[in-house]
Amino acid sequence: MWARLESNTIVEILTRPKALNIGGTQYPSNIFSMWSKSELATIGIVPVTIDDTNLKDKEYYTNTNQSYAYDTETGIATASYGTATAKPIADTLYTAQDETDGLGTEGEVKTRGLKYNHKQVINSQAGSILESTDWMVVRAAEGGTAVPSSITTKRAAVRTKANAMCTQIDAASDIDALAALYVYNDATPPVRPLGELPTV
Repeated sequence: MWARLESNTIVEILTRPKALNIGGTQYPSNIFSMWSKSELATIGIVPVTIDDTNLKDKEYYTNTNQSYAYDTETGIATASYGTATAKPIADTLYTAQDETDGLGTEGEVKTRGLKYNHKQVINSQAGSILESTDWMVVRAAEGGTAVPSSITTKRAAVRTKANAMCTQIDAASDIDALAALYVYNDATPPVRPLGELPTV
């Protein structure tokens, strides 16, 4: 990525090489690969350094668009992010004003928060694990062969762990606490606070 300057002010951000007309002179796109940085700088083109100090995991935060700045002292153009906004961790409900405006019924869910979404993922994963032995449960319920005790025990373990994981998610005090549940440590094998669902 490059910035094109005029009078030390960024006038264009170039995300890929392209032909340019600068000051009445036409330059082909291959100058970006054939010219040195100093040669490009003579016509006002400098590389952009990405500053991702404020960039956060998009699973949990909404990041700003990049803003661009050029430092005349260092000759460096920088693309940086503003302060990220945490996504709602809890469900957002319709307000009385929303109902007045015809947008929804007060107190009902307007937008699901991350806790709900993460619990849905856990429950879906647990359901997928149990699915392979569901037929045994149906067969037993319809008067057929009983489910082997080993399978019953494993299925119970999946449900218990899924419930425990959902409880951990509910207990997260903020967005960073929720994200921390998924961070693996450097143990061998690595583990995370949320743990893993057992298999059947």
